[in-house]
Parts: sequence; structure tokens; C-alpha cells
Amino acid sequence: MTNTSLNQGQMLNNSPQNAVDIKQLTTILFHRRYLILGISCAVMSVATLLAIFAKPTYQSSMQILVSSNLYEGVRSNNVQGGADSDFTDPNFQVVDYTAQLKLMLSSKLIQKAVDVLRPNYPNISLEDIKGKKEKGQKSPLDVTQIEGGTGINKVPSQVFEVSFKDKDPVKAQKVLQALQTVYQNYNIEQQNERLHKGLSFVNARLPEIKKEVSQSEKNLEEFRSKHNLLDPEVQSKILLESLADIQKQLQTTRAQLQDIRARQANLEQKMASSSQNAIVSSRLSQSTRYQTLLNEIQKTELELAQQRLRYTDNSPVIQNLKQQRQSQVALLRQEVGRSLGDKITVTPNPRQPLLTQGQMVGVDLKLVEEVIEVQTTSLGLLANEKSLVESEQRLRSELNKYPRLIAEYNRLLPQVETNRKTLEQLLQAQQSLGLKIAQGGFDWQVLEEPDRGTYIGSGRLFLLAGGLIIGPILGIVAALIWELFHDVIYSPRQLQRLTNLRLLGTVPNIAERGLKKRLSRLSWNKQQKISPLGVETSPRLPYHENLDMVYQNIQILKYPLPFKSLMLTSTLASEGKTTITLGLAASAAHMHRRVLVIDANLQHPSLHNILELSNDWGLSLLLVDETNTPVADYIQPIHPDIDVLTAGPTPEDTVKLLSSARMKELIEVFEQTYDLVLIDAPAILDTVDARIVASLCNGIVLVGRMGQITQTELIQARDILSKLNLIGAIANDVKDSPKV
Repeated sequence: MTNTSLNQGQMLNNSPQNAVDIKQLTTILFHRRYLILGISCAVMSVATLLAIFAKPTYQSSMQILVSSNLYEGVRSNNVQGGADSDFTDPNFQVVDYTAQLKLMLSSKLIQKAVDVLRPNYPNISLEDIKGKKEKGQKSPLDVTQIEGGTGINKVPSQVFEVSFKDKDPVKAQKVLQALQTVYQNYNIEQQNERLHKGLSFVNARLPEIKKEVSQSEKNLEEFRSKHNLLDPEVQSKILLESLADIQKQLQTTRAQLQDIRARQANLEQKMASSSQNAIVSSRLSQSTRYQTLLNEIQKTELELAQQRLRYTDNSPVIQNLKQQRQSQVALLRQEVGRSLGDKITVTPNPRQPLLTQGQMVGVDLKLVEEVIEVQTTSLGLLANEKSLVESEQRLRSELNKYPRLIAEYNRLLPQVETNRKTLEQLLQAQQSLGLKIAQGGFDWQVLEEPDRGTYIGSGRLFLLAGGLIIGPILGIVAALIWELFHDVIYSPRQLQRLTNLRLLGTVPNIAERGLKKRLSRLSWNKQQKISPLGVETSPRLPYHENLDMVYQNIQILKYPLPFKSLMLTSTLASEGKTTITLGLAASAAHMHRRVLVIDANLQHPSLHNILELSNDWGLSLLLVDETNTPVADYIQPIHPDIDVLTAGPTPEDTVKLLSSARMKELIEVFEQTYDLVLIDAPAILDTVDARIVASLCNGIVLVGRMGQITQTELIQARDILSKLNLIGAIANDVKDSPKV
């Protein structure tokens, strides 16, 4: 006997898949149809009971217009004031409608409504109106803001619709009436309270702001008084302009002085040539009055130059200084005439030139007048230059102080402006808040009074429809979840893919009772044979054309020689291997082969029950029989070409019997006597018996029932049998199985 192992390269080491194959969804749902149907019926029953006991529901509603008197008053004032006001914007809203909606649904207000309703409904509570959130119930009270406009132009309006649902229509109306009163009273109270708080803040802040305004104005006034300035920036600009003008005048004066000095030098040179110069100089130097008058004229010229920087020529100060200068010049001329005698005739003309100390007598009268004129002009220019230089120095000294003064002024002035602006805003807010309080907050107008509750349904159809829809969904979900944790195989293709074995064929469900008798081919109606114990056989053999094809596929293999002994096993019990064993025996007999069927499941035999045979003797007794009883006495024929060796009484140690040399000898004898020996072995994962028998056979066939065998069990069985001569697998209980 040759036991050939399958090539390891032909086996797939696939692991069980935990996810449900979407391609097998229909098959899974079909196999779990009873589970789905049961869950659907349970859900539908619950929904039906809820619908039967459901009470009718009534709904009452009212509509409230939420507007603001303040908005109307302020808008009218701003429209009169001008069209540029913000209140003329049509999208401007004073009322926060989202906050108003939340306020209507607040527990605080609803509790007040409960207190109002308590005399008529003593058992009413906050949860009866607002609902219980922890139970996921929808609140009986609903507040929605009605939208105005149509289509894309829909915008929230100022109208709120408040509705309440209850089993009692009168109670629904009473609840809304209580809520209406609570909403109006609470809104007015809260608005007045908020406005009074705002007015209190303004009144408390006003004295502080007034004090700050007064102090900032006082600081600014002290600064101006101290520095004798209204605006340092303006004054600094004026000083800069004056400095530039003085510098320009100084430049002009110096240029004029340079010209006068040149002219004076020229005249003095001409006068130096006169013969009477010494006499004139002597007489004038001896005149004290002449020198005094000359000094006073010089002082007057200096004072006149200084005052011209401050006043115009039309000023009384300038006019007085000019008259004083003319008087002094006239006196000087008289003194020159008196000192020189009749040498020179001096006219009392203020524009006439003067002779200074050291000039000569007896010169030309015209030349003397020019000298006097140049001398006088030179004195005025010198005085003017000195005054301009002093003014320039003074202006520069003052300008150095102005950066600090400007910085201090820029700090004081914004404080005054800011405090004045804050004071003005507070005064406006005080006036505005007073107006709001006088108007009394928001105006709540009931557009539609709460009506008596109207019937809106009991929810029975909803419950029934929900049960009808949710039931199958829950059933399908439960079936899929079941499949996630039970990796059952439903198709022969999945069986072949997981094991990479030859699929010898697919067999539909063949019942163990009521099987077809092969009347024309397999029945043994006219011949009866009595067993050694006197029991008459009455066989019932399964038949299906797919079993014939399975047998043909096994014969086609013939590797390396035709299979004389063939063991059929499964992963676990109740997968139909015994029925398929009998079916293969019938197919072999149909091909005129002598077949022996051995029940090797010594612990849980079933072949004798299916064939209605005696199990008082069988394989277990044959293995321990030490007498010379013929083997044929243990075999029970059920057909001219089919004999059966039942399992016999259950032994104490099945492993010892099946692994004995006697078992190996018997199989070899049977292989020589029969054309085919079919061994019905126990499940490969239940006991070690199948593994022992498998090592004694030419070939091994694995039977798997679709919808029962799991991927994990199949792969475990495949791994065990892969080291033996596993020739293929048979898919049992296949719905609409195709021919192989």
C-alpha cells in the first residue's frame, strides 16, 4: 500500500477571513433567513403592541410678534436727523432673536409656567413640558421662528410660533396660555433690569469723568498761563518765520552798511584835502553839547531799529521815536552852526546831514551835507544791525525751549479731548438709556391666541412602518454580525479557494429517510440473504447523479494506481460523510464494481442505523477475534455488489484497535477481495481515530457541508491531512449545485 502526500506547493496556507464576503451576501442571508425572520417578527410584534397602546396626540399653537419699541423710536429719530444713519439699514436688527428663542425654552421660564399651572394640574412637572433629554424623547414644547419671503429670499421674521403637544387638548391650550403670560412678564422685567444696571453704571461713572475733564482742562490752562502760550506748535512756527525774516533783514542791513562805509571813506578822503579841517575838528571837539547830542541820536536810532521789529511804521511808538530823532537832529544842526559861526549856514531841515567830531570847516557846503547824511545813515544801520543780532539770539534761545513745550502740550491736549469725548458719550448713553426705560423694553404682541389642541395623530402608522422597516434591517445586521464571528463557508468555490484541493464534486441535500430506491438497478427485491445472526437486510441507498460524477472524478485521478481503499472524513460530525459514502458505493456498484463499506467510526457508529442492519458484530469484534472465524461472517451484504462491515460494539480503546497490525492486514485483504473499499471514518478534528485510519488507505476524501463548516475548521483539517494522501474534497448540501 502506497500513501502519497499531496505536494505542498499545491496547498494554500490561507488563514480564515473575519470579514463577510460581499459576494456571498445573498447566500448568507438565505442561510440565516430564520434568524432574520425571527428578529423581524419580534420587532414587528413590539411595534404592534406599541401601536395598540398608543394614545392620540393633540397640538395647540400660538404666534408671538417680538419687536422693540426702542428700535422704532431710535430709527425715527435718526431718519429725521439724516439719511446716513445706521438705523436706516433694512438689515439692522436690535433684537437678538436667537437669544429670545433660547430664553423661551429655558428651564427657568418653563418652571414659572409650571407654577402657574399647578392649581389646575397638581402633578405637572418641568419634564412634562420640556421633555426628558436622558431618554432621548422629543420635547413636547417647540418654538420656531417663522421665515418670511419666498424661495431664495427667505429671511427670519419677527414672528415666533410656539406649539405644545399633549394627550389632553385642553391641557395643551392651558400650557401655552401660561407660557404666554410668563414670556411677556419675564421679558419686560429682564429688559428693565438690564437697562437700570446700565444706567447705574453711567451715573456712577459720570462724576469721575467730569472730575477728569476738569483736572485735564486745569492742567492745560496752567501750562498756557505759565508759558504765555496758546499753542506751542503755532507759536514755534511764528518764531521760525520771524527768525528767517530777521536773518534776511540782517543780511540786507550788513550789505547796506558795507556800502555806506565805503561811501563814508570816500567822502572823508575828499574832506581831508580841505585846508580848514583842523579848525572844524578843533571847534567841534571843544563842544560838549555836540558830543552829547550825537550820543542821544545814536541811542534813538538803536531804539527805533528795535521797535521796528515789533511794530509797523504807523504805530504810535514808531511815530514818537521818529519825532524824537528829528528834534535831536535839529538840535545837533543848531549846535554845529553855533560852533562854526557863519562859516556854514545850517538849515533846520531834519534831512540835512550832520558834521561829526574831527571834520573840517570851510569845505564845500554840498560835501558837508553829504558827510552829515552818510554819518547819520551809518549810525542807523549800526543800531539796526545790533538790534537784529540781539533779536536773532533771543529767538534762537526761545526756539530751543519749544520741543519740550510742544511735547508737554501734546500730552495735555489729548487728555482733555479724550475726557470730553467720554463725557459726551456717557451723557448720550444716559439720555438713551433713560429713553429705553421709559419705553418699557420689547413689545410682545400675540398675533394668534393659543387654540384648543387639534388631533395630529397617534403615531400608530409610524410605529408599524418603523417596525416593518427596522425589523428586517436589524435581522440582516444580526445575520452579518453572526457571520463575522462564525466564518462559515457557503460555496464550493470558497471551499476550493481556501484549501486549494481538487473539488471532486458537489452534492445537494440528500435526506437519510425517504431516499429513492434504485428499483431497476440497485434494489434487491427478489433475493434475500440472511445474515449470520438471522437478520434480513432491507437496504435504502441514496442516489443522485452528482454522486456518479464524483465517483468518476475519483477514478480519473488513478494516482499512481487506481484507489482500492478510500477513506471519507469531515472536519466535524454531522457533515453527511456517511450518506455520501453510501452514495459512492451505489455509484460504484452501478459501474459493476464490488464494493465494501466499512464503518470505522467505532465510538459513534451510524451506518447500521441508516441501513437498518444489526450492529451486534462488526469491525470491533473482527479486530479482536482470535479464532478462525471467517471474515465473511462479519460482513453483511445489502446488494449483489455491495457489502457492509458495521462498526460493531463500542470497544474500550479504539486507538489500540485501529492502530493494530490486524487493521492493516484486514484492509490489505479487503483491497484484494473487492474492487473498492470505502471507509466511513470519524471526523478528523473530533478524535485521533481518523488520522490512524487515514495512514492505512490509498486515498482520503474530505467532505464539507456548506453552511456548517467554518474556515478555521477547514484549514485545520487541511493542515492535518496535507501530510497524507488527501486527493480532494466534496461539497455537501449545496443549493442548486452545478454538475461537476
